[in-house]
Amino acid sequence: MTVAVVGGGISGLVVAWRLRSRGMDAVVLEATSRLGGVVGTHVRQGFAVETGPNSFLDREPATRELAAALGLEDRIRAADVSAKRRYVYTRGRMRSVPASPPAFLKSDVLPAGAKLRVLGELFSARGPEGVDESLADFGRRHLGRTATEVLLDAVQTGIFAGDVERLSVGATFPQLVKLEREHRSLILGAIRAQRAQRKALPPGPGAPAKLGGALSTFEGGLGTLTGALATALGDAARVGAAVEGLTRAEGGGWRLSVNTQGQRAELDATRVVLAAPAYVAQHLVRPLDDALAGLLGGIDYAPIAAVHLGFAAGTTPAPDGFGFLVPPREGRRLLGAIHASTVFPFRVEGGGVLYTCMVGGARRPELVALDEAQLVTLAREELAALAGVDAAPSFTQVFRWPRGIPQYQVGHLARMDAIDAALARWPGLHLTGNAYKGVGLNDCIRNGLQLADALVDGSAR
Repeated sequence: MTVAVVGGGISGLVVAWRLRSRGMDAVVLEATSRLGGVVGTHVRQGFAVETGPNSFLDREPATRELAAALGLEDRIRAADVSAKRRYVYTRGRMRSVPASPPAFLKSDVLPAGAKLRVLGELFSARGPEGVDESLADFGRRHLGRTATEVLLDAVQTGIFAGDVERLSVGATFPQLVKLEREHRSLILGAIRAQRAQRKALPPGPGAPAKLGGALSTFEGGLGTLTGALATALGDAARVGAAVEGLTRAEGGGWRLSVNTQGQRAELDATRVVLAAPAYVAQHLVRPLDDALAGLLGGIDYAPIAAVHLGFAAGTTPAPDGFGFLVPPREGRRLLGAIHASTVFPFRVEGGGVLYTCMVGGARRPELVALDEAQLVTLAREELAALAGVDAAPSFTQVFRWPRGIPQYQVGHLARMDAIDAALARWPGLHLTGNAYKGVGLNDCIRNGLQLADALVDGSAR
């Protein structure tokens, strides 16, 4: 059995690696000149910068399992303890995000009236069942308008760079919906969950170590992970191999038309995994199934630009904490910034300072179209206005993703049900990637491993 995996991002690499590690033949076909997709690490002038995601939460067993199998578990690096503090720019200045209920009561992150409204969440009601509610509507019902616009919107901005009025709460933050269904009040649910966790017995002898949930990366950056997967796959991962057509082959298999640097050839496969972005998968399936193509094409993406600004040691103070987010209500041009050299000091040589500034998103997509010099100027101006950083950077690098982060908008869960139903019409055709059931690195790894295991075990059609 041969599985053709279309797309060499983290999802495609994980699927192919798992298949081959379990004895099934698999090949990765990646249209661009490099593997890893949006995940990658560049090192220049003593600064190690990420092309896309900056880190992951070390709470996913699948990610730990993958790292261990690749010999990378000892290279996982947790964020520095000084990076625990987080900030939101609101009402004209940086304000610390409280880490506990008592701290929230003392903080100034929200005005007094808005804090009282949050406390009223204890008496909130459940929303109607079967309704895919927007994140904004859910937040206003539980937390009030101000807390939704300042805190909840900032949180989603750091993950989706989306529009809180359009995102689906059930698709983006299913844990919030679960808390509401089980406890009615989010605050009561969180308190009860903490009590249950404290009462839980410690693992017995031989049980796997409990994951700490710390913000983490790999020594050398996230590119260490994709690089190890690429090395493990070897010649089974082909770059510059663009799949231009997908048809049913005689006997129930699949035939792929592949253009490798101008040379066209056909590849037969028993199964096909489309691990490319939804808008790429859309074009490949359209000749087969126009309805499925329409469902895939309806998944929007938010453009995003990562603007890295590096400063020589002594030219600007090292910032405190993880970084800051800027709620859209502030009307700024920056979504937020990660204090990369504070979070992971080993990313910078000689005591320099590194900021990763995020620009664009669903609400300001036009900013991503600016040229590199303009984006650097924008980031410098915003850092000066918001954080008082007025030094000149000695290092700059920009990565732009015109279709960067999938948007799980209201209706996404129903769309996924429809996609799954459509795929059932095409046995041997599968989808995976961040457009469907989780945008994070952990999600892609978990979903990729699960799909590969299902293919080997025969539970996937």
